[in-house]
Amino acid sequence: MKFFKEFRKQEVLVLLYRIFLAYVFYQIARLLFWYFNKELIKVDSVSDYFNLAFHGTAFDTTAILYVNALFILLSLVPVVINTKKGYQKVLFWLYFITNGIAYAMNFGDFIYYKFSQARLTSTALDVAKHESNVFKVFTVSLGQHPFVLIWFVVLMALWIFLYKRIKITEQKPLKLVPYFIWSVIVLCGTIVLVIGGIRGDFKHSTRPINLVDANRFVVNPLQGNIVLNSTFSFFRTLGTNNFKEVHFVDEKYITDNVQPYKIYDRKVENRPNIVIFIVESFGREYSGAFNKDKNIKGYVSYTPFIDSLAGQSLIFPNTFANGRQSIHGMSSVLAGIPSLTDAFTSSPYSNQKIQSIVSVCNDLGYDTSFYHGAPNGSMGFLGFGNILGFKHYFGKNEYNHDEDFDGMWAIWDEPFLQYFAKNVGKKQPFMATVFTASSHHPFKIPEKYNGKFKKGTIEMHEPIQYTDYAIKKYFETAKKQPWFNNTIFVFTGDHTNQVAYGEYEKAMNRFAVPLILYSPNPDYHLQGVNPETAQQIDIYPTLADLIGYNKLIRSWGRSVVSDKKYPSVIVNSDGSSEQFIIGNYMYRFDGKEITGVYDKNDLGFENNQIGKLKTPEIEKGMLTAKAWFQDYMDRVINRKLK
Repeated sequence: MKFFKEFRKQEVLVLLYRIFLAYVFYQIARLLFWYFNKELIKVDSVSDYFNLAFHGTAFDTTAILYVNALFILLSLVPVVINTKKGYQKVLFWLYFITNGIAYAMNFGDFIYYKFSQARLTSTALDVAKHESNVFKVFTVSLGQHPFVLIWFVVLMALWIFLYKRIKITEQKPLKLVPYFIWSVIVLCGTIVLVIGGIRGDFKHSTRPINLVDANRFVVNPLQGNIVLNSTFSFFRTLGTNNFKEVHFVDEKYITDNVQPYKIYDRKVENRPNIVIFIVESFGREYSGAFNKDKNIKGYVSYTPFIDSLAGQSLIFPNTFANGRQSIHGMSSVLAGIPSLTDAFTSSPYSNQKIQSIVSVCNDLGYDTSFYHGAPNGSMGFLGFGNILGFKHYFGKNEYNHDEDFDGMWAIWDEPFLQYFAKNVGKKQPFMATVFTASSHHPFKIPEKYNGKFKKGTIEMHEPIQYTDYAIKKYFETAKKQPWFNNTIFVFTGDHTNQVAYGEYEKAMNRFAVPLILYSPNPDYHLQGVNPETAQQIDIYPTLADLIGYNKLIRSWGRSVVSDKKYPSVIVNSDGSSEQFIIGNYMYRFDGKEITGVYDKNDLGFENNQIGKLKTPEIEKGMLTAKAWFQDYMDRVINRKLK
């Protein structure tokens, strides 16, 4: 019996208590995350929420064990002095420094989920490495949303209080041999449990749980973000590479049904100039021209100039973004490359020769340039612009008037767009892309315009009006330029932002952006409303068609102004699953299997038809989605994007 007395019962029980506390506080963070995003993530009942929270425990386990692995090891390793006050103090600081940092990740998502549409992942590091103002953004965010810091401080204080309620009393082992034997047994057993907890279970055939596994337990895919926690999603995506070759169909099926190469035969004598506006955070919901038939109660438009321009343009009220971040918008619009679960632009494969509207224009002798009023290199635009082959890059450095800097991100849109209007066209034909910046967190406008625009119901409404006004002033200047009349203008958003109306809280509508094609030259016939479903990656082949590029185009998009009706496959990703619109249905795909089939009007993914409805169209749609994914992976990995 003396042998059993050396079992470290007190230390084991206290360790279990301390780990249990982490579970409790992760569940509190989950509840707060849902509370602050309940308009975006619908939960029908209390029991449904508890079901989601229960399944979230598996993901909490992985996160908690990741973070506390060293703490657990040091709590159980037999060094005899484990129960001494000094040793316990070291454990205290280790526990709260590591858990505090990891726990804080969840609080950021209280706010930024509204913008990112996904839990925090390691891609945040790719974005941050291009920015010099990360600390300022962080402090401004806290100033705008102090409740996040208050909740964090209160909960951490409570966590520390509860931790200290149960203390270990100092004990010295009497028999070292039994002490070490019991310690080794407990430590080995714990290591086995920790490995199983991090993996998600003990089955040899099961891969470690990943973000997509959260969707196994939900009715609506958006609810997967409740099941997850931000610590898990961040650590699980560190160092991952989801770019893997797959094989579902033969090449003939891809050639016939995906048709990754297109060719157009438009004859153009006087090639038009091209101006592409990628408008920061320009969600389709902000513009009245795109919501005339939506029947949204109390709808208000916040883009009066864009609305007037749309009346003279060809517009697509059913357009979707192909990514979730600004750099995704750049690759989608200019190169026709969407971002899936992992972004192409932050992958090991982004540095390759890419056919794009830039390379096409270069081939035709265009002068190509990219404009963005942020410090050069911000958002990764300069690096990716160099890959695409822009001949010129104009940023904050070239603008060289820091008095117009907004203090956070970039030169205010109005002065920078004036610079843009006057600086292009020195050589024609030209293709110029401008990426605006002001309609962005922290949702400020120049002081001289305070009171000029409606505040609206969300923070985005005021700055999007300012950007709309800046575009109006741009056109007043551009109309005076000699190149104006023979120019095609394209407007779209890089991604969406804050949501004011229920229609745009629907999962697929979180990717709803506008698409406008305008030219003062009537010869291009860019007028009217086209109800067909479109996407950002259609812009590149559309422009290649309009400027008369009659060679093969590598593109998963299609020209939306051509009589040639290539197949349309709309694609984007919510960060855990790929989403396709093919024909009359939408498909969700986890990289291996189709997990959801929805009517294309079911934008909230409320009624999954998989296994319920089988038609030849659905069967072909499922196979085409897989074929598209296969071709995407093949071309990206094997560097066949040129």
